[in-house]
Amino acid sequence: MRRITLIGGLLLAMSATAMASQVYTWVDEKGVTHFSEQPPNGRPAASFSTSSPVSRMPPPAKLPTLEEKNPEQEAIDKKVKREIAVKEAERKKYCETVRTRLAYLENNPRLRAEIEGEMRRLTEEERQARIAEAQKAIKESCE
Repeated sequence: MRRITLIGGLLLAMSATAMASQVYTWVDEKGVTHFSEQPPNGRPAASFSTSSPVSRMPPPAKLPTLEEKNPEQEAIDKKVKREIAVKEAERKKYCETVRTRLAYLENNPRLRAEIEGEMRRLTEEERQARIAEAQKAIKESCE
């Protein structure tokens, strides 16, 4: 068993060097790039070895930091942040209002509402419909 493992390891180690070879590349008259183990006849070709390690890519360009931003971009960023803050405050106020209405609807079965210009008591079906609407609004906007 040791002998088989030793022979297998040696074959594996030698296979990597056996596969390393010289590769030639050139461009023909049609502009097609070719790769081959043999150099082309009568053409200049670049060669490289497959056994040499591949060179590393240069690090990506450094992204600008907050200090390096231009003033126009900073002004736009501030404007957008203000608009988002205003919309978020409006959303929170809306959610609080809808949750308050839902609490009234759920806890008071005898509610009065102005319907078609007159004050009247809500039926149980109307109350349940308004509860469903409020729950839907909370689910869509507040969660």
